[in-house]
Amino acid sequence: MDVPPERLTGWLNRFANRHGSLDTTLADDVVSVRAEDGSTARIPVPFPPLKVSGGLLTSLAAHAGVDRTIGVLLVRLGGHAAGVFHGTELKVSKVDSRLVHGRSAAGGWSQHRFARRRDGQARAALQAAAAVAGRILLPYVPDLDALVTGGDKSAVETVLEEPQLAPLRPLVSDRFLAVPDPKRAILDQTPEQFRALQILVHDVTRD
Repeated sequence: MDVPPERLTGWLNRFANRHGSLDTTLADDVVSVRAEDGSTARIPVPFPPLKVSGGLLTSLAAHAGVDRTIGVLLVRLGGHAAGVFHGTELKVSKVDSRLVHGRSAAGGWSQHRFARRRDGQARAALQAAAAVAGRILLPYVPDLDALVTGGDKSAVETVLEEPQLAPLRPLVSDRFLAVPDPKRAILDQTPEQFRALQILVHDVTRD
């Protein structure tokens, strides 16, 4: 499940109320929570590392709620979007779409011609996405805490292989966003995903 940073403390309190007192540990950028009845919750630290000051869970909630400067790159063959957020505020963005025909069911030479045409459209679409990523994201590299990607994983990887985008690659977050064709509305909603904490729960009372 995904839990917004602002609701993490409340979620943990409800988890404790249901399952008993909590023990916590931090290892490999994952906070592990074990309740008195044996139920557990694993919470990967967003945008690690986590600096612990005081209680571990209090530190995690504070860490997750920090307003960071995050680049977002969404790519599918039909479109792409790039933007830079500070917290939930979108500072700069570019959204575009490109025509890439679907696969043809025809056979013979017609299918081969269609496939070549589609391959050309796909290359042009990914090159356009790389150009937008360079124009929107590269100027912010010194300020970015991370780059969050989403859409089609293969398409994103192809775009980031472009030599001019090399400064972005070390910033790529492990978090990959499952989104439909990138539109402005989709880009606007990405902070709800990349700011949320992913929690994997094992509830022994439901086994």
